[in-house]
Amino acid sequence: MTPHPALEQADVLIELKRYDEAAALLGRRLAEEPDDVRAWVRLGRCQVVAGQVEQALTSLGEALQRAPEDLGALCMYAQALRRADHLEQPERWRKAEEALRQALRVDPQNSFAHALLAEFLMYYPTRRLEALDLAKEAVRLDPESVDAYQALWRTAGAAGETETYKWALRQVLRLDPTNNQALYLVSMQEAHKPGTTAAQAAEVYADALAAAPDNTGLRHDLDRATYRLLRGIRWLALICVAAAGVMVDLFPQDGEAARELPVPLGNRLWVLVVMAAIWGFGAWRRYRRLRTGVQLNVRSLVRRGSWARVVLAQAAWAMLCALLISQLPWTERTVPRILFWAGLVPTLATIWFDGKKKP
Repeated sequence: MTPHPALEQADVLIELKRYDEAAALLGRRLAEEPDDVRAWVRLGRCQVVAGQVEQALTSLGEALQRAPEDLGALCMYAQALRRADHLEQPERWRKAEEALRQALRVDPQNSFAHALLAEFLMYYPTRRLEALDLAKEAVRLDPESVDAYQALWRTAGAAGETETYKWALRQVLRLDPTNNQALYLVSMQEAHKPGTTAAQAAEVYADALAAAPDNTGLRHDLDRATYRLLRGIRWLALICVAAAGVMVDLFPQDGEAARELPVPLGNRLWVLVVMAAIWGFGAWRRYRRLRTGVQLNVRSLVRRGSWARVVLAQAAWAMLCALLISQLPWTERTVPRILFWAGLVPTLATIWFDGKKKP
């Protein structure tokens, strides 16, 4: 049977997440036809999304009073009941389970009802294996259902079935490449694999953000990975400070003659070439090989993040000390030694505790 035009318009508004407008339209429809079960169910859905649980239960109760075995009404009624805390209102959770059991009696082959009941039961530690079995049945009944695979990944995670959890997540992304939660969880798995570098982790998060640009969790993790990248450049600056100190022979060994000062110009220029190579291969080349999204986030993070700017300032300060040590024709070692420790100590002291700072 063709739905009433008002219901079709309401479906469009719900799809656009304009729930208030949809609820108003459905209210007008119900004023005309109070026995329209489909309108009551849609109204209940709008109220559930808006957090109006009591109103939703009333609307869905009206639907079930008129059609006690309506599958959509039973499933939405259970979802509204689940909004209650199961410790504070256990009676509502029992009613939710009863509604879902009734939905399965009405249609034992309904994948969505299996998935809903699976996600409901996984909150009970002693029933997680039952929930996992229900989710697997939901997938069997409808192998192309995103809801079924979402129920499977959640119940598998709750039951400790790691391989099933990972497989179900991949299946969700196969069917819905922009699924926010699945993208976030899969990206977390990829980025936290043993041996994954900061650059690789940043690229994983950047790829996921390209598919789900509004995902705040992915954006936060991209910032963290980018910050790890920036933290690494301080080691390059410290290597340059060490190279400058070796060239000037700041700390000659006991019994060995110290190198004559000033250091010849050729040696000073040579250490400058070495420093340029360190930065060229360790930073510039690495930066240029990053994907555009990560490069843009590096610049953005430097503008937004106070600790990101601290990291760059420390690297710049250490490099300034390295250049002063290596390029000026010192005739004695006192000032170069002061510059050496000034470039080395503040940076090293910060490296050990700023890893968990917000970028």
